[in-house]
Amino acid sequence: MKHFKIETDKDGIALVTFDSPDVTMNLLSRDALTEIGEWTDMIVNDDAIKGVVVTGKPNAFCAGADLSGLGEIFGEAQKLPEDERKALLFEEFSGLHKVFRKLETCGKPVAAAINGLALGGGFEITLACHYRIASNDNPKIKLGLPEAMVGVLPGGGGTQRMPRLIGAMNAFDLMLQGKMIKVDKALALGLLHDACPADELIGKAKAWVKANPDAKQPWDQENFKIPGGGPYHPAGYQTFAAASPMLRKNTMGNYPSQRYILACVYEGLQVDFDAGIRIETRYFTRLMMRPESRNMIRSIFLSKQDLDKGGARPAGQEKGKITKIAVIGAGFMGAGIAYVSAMAGVKVALIDVDQAGADKGKAFAEKELSKRVSRKRMDQEKADRILERITATTDYGVMKDVDLVVEAVFESRELKAKITKMAEEILPENAIFGSNTSTLPITGLAEASKRPENYIGIHFFSPVHKMMLVELIVGEKTSDYAISRALDFVTRIRKTPIVVSDTRGFYANRCVMRYIEQGMGLLSEGVKPALIENASRMAGMPVGPLSLQDEVAIDLGYKILKQTETDLGPEAVKGPTAPIIRSMIENHDRKGRKNSKGFYDYNGKEKRLWPGLSEFAPKSGLQDPQPSPSYIKDRILIAIALEAARCMEEGIVTDPREADVGSILGWGFAPYTGGVLSYIDTMGAAAFVARADELSKDMDSSYDVPDLLREMAKNGETFYGRFGKSKAA
Repeated sequence: MKHFKIETDKDGIALVTFDSPDVTMNLLSRDALTEIGEWTDMIVNDDAIKGVVVTGKPNAFCAGADLSGLGEIFGEAQKLPEDERKALLFEEFSGLHKVFRKLETCGKPVAAAINGLALGGGFEITLACHYRIASNDNPKIKLGLPEAMVGVLPGGGGTQRMPRLIGAMNAFDLMLQGKMIKVDKALALGLLHDACPADELIGKAKAWVKANPDAKQPWDQENFKIPGGGPYHPAGYQTFAAASPMLRKNTMGNYPSQRYILACVYEGLQVDFDAGIRIETRYFTRLMMRPESRNMIRSIFLSKQDLDKGGARPAGQEKGKITKIAVIGAGFMGAGIAYVSAMAGVKVALIDVDQAGADKGKAFAEKELSKRVSRKRMDQEKADRILERITATTDYGVMKDVDLVVEAVFESRELKAKITKMAEEILPENAIFGSNTSTLPITGLAEASKRPENYIGIHFFSPVHKMMLVELIVGEKTSDYAISRALDFVTRIRKTPIVVSDTRGFYANRCVMRYIEQGMGLLSEGVKPALIENASRMAGMPVGPLSLQDEVAIDLGYKILKQTETDLGPEAVKGPTAPIIRSMIENHDRKGRKNSKGFYDYNGKEKRLWPGLSEFAPKSGLQDPQPSPSYIKDRILIAIALEAARCMEEGIVTDPREADVGSILGWGFAPYTGGVLSYIDTMGAAAFVARADELSKDMDSSYDVPDLLREMAKNGETFYGRFGKSKAA
């Protein structure tokens, strides 16, 4: 076999090792599933085999299903009429159940010796075993069913086996949130039977197999009872009665995968196990017919995975390695960049105008590392090694051997020009200079450089240690070499890079500005602030536009406004945002969360909308009646999507994958849509243009449809069909 190795010892115990070639992590592909069926048949039919231990290659059990395979399956099904498509998908997905069911009812004891990551389909393999033991001296081991995070549900029996093992309440907690847990938690919940050091794992698993020749799954035994009770059990009823409203609160009804998981468990626990897995297959099939699942798989998993590996690297450029960088500016952004770089093994010179400022920036890393140590996610020795990688200084001379510089000073063209000239007096010839600017065009900033071909925008999002996206901005003279080296840096620090062309606000902030602008516009039109914020969350945004402005800082918006007016003139800044931002700073000193006063008043973790927002309503007062949430959802999502379409038309973004992944990671654009361009593709260009035209009748230029989109609507095109570079689902 290609993916599995089988060795049978003198006691007749077969050790089956999942060991796919040429990969560091096993995946449950269609070929691997076929082989599981083959060795299961062998075990059933070979009387010399008395039992089985299933394990993985060193430190790698199975990371889950090969989601690209799901794309292939659906691609095949797409060619068929709907009824035939459903039948094909149901039959395909039933295959996994048949194999796992045959394994657990083979009449011989089967143990899982979990020696590495076991997630999704990988963990479902272990749930189909009668006994599970994991190594407790490998801190990297995680277990769980995270399928909901990429828009699918556990399709290998997970929705039926897990609640029958640990009860519906505990299973919901893990499956609906896609939680990945450590060995000790899994042991406490009852998902594992035992844990031991890695060098004892196989021996203990074999000992259990020898001692339990008549092993059966709990649900295949007489008088089996569901832990905690089923849907109509007096105790279990409370779990199910609370689950649906709680799910609605957390997902706003936007994520069918979670709804279907809930339905699988609710319906499956009322019937026998075999009927339960048929129910799971039906819901899995129905889910794969929905655009949300296909879009989420494509963007959140396949496209992101490719970009994380440097998929946007220019042709002809080789992957390199970044070992030392300099960060100029030790404020909140610079400190965050230094911290994530040091965490990734990169040496960092953290430079500020005075030593106190540099030390304060390094103290941020020390604080974050202390949290990790206190939470037992890292030992003190490792934390000390990471902190040693950061040198806090005022001396530009430490840059003489760096591979790359990230300038992270205030949004001032003059200051950035000064820093550029000072740094280039010291930098090695091939070093890359990156400016962490939010909006200032890179081509203009590069005018201060003697080496504009090595100058690039490296736009981090705040807070750096939590936000996964980094936007690389290419100026008119930026070379492919500079792009490639910047990609080396971003992938080294485990962030997701997208490469965009130069414009004011670049890609992400141009779209984010439309979001905030619509929030301010609705406020100035007399819509209640609470309705604006709640309808935005109902649309799938993580926070409302007013809350988002507080998080990114109102005074930062004010500085950007002033710089834009300086560059383009006061008439260049139009719309409702400018007067509101100006009043918040100049009249009320409300800077956002940073000074606990913004569109919200903050008291620790608690916040309330500021009553003074009524100042920004029209003189006639609040609208009566108020607009519907669906109208606000359309206003917000369509305004953002139109800006993304303009960016595609202008060539700011050229790859739909980068546009979609960037929208989800950069500003949390409704992940269930698969991203901003997938949102348009799913609605259909013609329907989208028609709705935008309806909105434009009463709105400003925010809803003007670009020519590209009108052409696509006329021709029945999609962004992925016209510009796509991926064959993903």
